[in-house]
Amino acid sequence: MPIVLARIDQRLVHGVTVNQWNAELNPKRYMIVDNLISQDETVKASMRMSKPSGTGMSIIDEQKAITNFNNGNYDHQVVFLLVKEPKILLNLIAGGVKIPSVNVGVIFKEDGRTPITERVALNDEELADLKALQAEGIPVHFQYTPGEPAVSLNDAIKGKM
Repeated sequence: MPIVLARIDQRLVHGVTVNQWNAELNPKRYMIVDNLISQDETVKASMRMSKPSGTGMSIIDEQKAITNFNNGNYDHQVVFLLVKEPKILLNLIAGGVKIPSVNVGVIFKEDGRTPITERVALNDEELADLKALQAEGIPVHFQYTPGEPAVSLNDAIKGKM
């Protein structure tokens, strides 16, 4: 299984993902799956500059990710998958992509979202999507850095939603 971890983080690539998570996971490839960003060459170029030395970075849309994984393009790599929202992970799974676990790092408190942790707020659709991932047998946890304790989805939402 090439994906070592799928992380939901609205900031995608930033200091925590390229330093702390890189040291923890040792990925060979960072993969950002986002239908809009994959079309913006300026944003893609700036993201590529932030990747750790010795790693690759793919910034692709959902369909290309599904096609590439199903074609075995990443079979011999360790992939750290980054997305902005849980719906993308559900779409990848529906397309046949295997995801071993989901880490929720940062979802901003905006657009009527309810705070769940210090760095994560969810709306009803995002919560339903995370529950659907969990129902697929995929562990879902909230953890900003690898040094912090992971909090399960059930524990995080207890009494909040």
